[in-house]
Amino acid sequence: MTRFIALLMAVLLLLQCTPAPRYHYRDEPRKKSSRSKSSTKSREAAKEPPKTGNAPLLSINGSDSAIFTSSYYGKKFHGRKTSNGEVFNMYGYSAAHKKLPFGTVLKVTYLKTGKSVLVTVNDRGPFIEGRDLDLSYMAAKKIGLVRQGVGQVKVRVVKWGSDK
Repeated sequence: MTRFIALLMAVLLLLQCTPAPRYHYRDEPRKKSSRSKSSTKSREAAKEPPKTGNAPLLSINGSDSAIFTSSYYGKKFHGRKTSNGEVFNMYGYSAAHKKLPFGTVLKVTYLKTGKSVLVTVNDRGPFIEGRDLDLSYMAAKKIGLVRQGVGQVKVRVVKWGSDK
């Protein structure tokens, strides 16, 4: 009986050591973009945001911004690959968003403190209902979001990424 309990404990311990994926990836394989390079350049020249359906995600116009509910992630995912293939660095200035193109630079201002930080979107998420943006630990620390954990932030696009 003691051998069975020891074996059961060993199996349970090993199951706890397996890594869990940070985010769920798309169910469908990625489709190749039919956009030509000239259409991408003309969009950048006109400073138009990429569109999802009929509505833009955000506008790059300096007066346009959005209020997001933000959280942060850090130690548990430090050193793991992000959705765009980069290695996550909790001490870097990065963010996860469900739809914004990879490489998009955002100015994120925590409404409670008024402090701002520039981050680059390199991951997908957060996948917790009601949250719109996940910041790296260092970005959240710089604006004072770490203690609260979740808070309202004002987000403005500084530069659009290409989502390759």
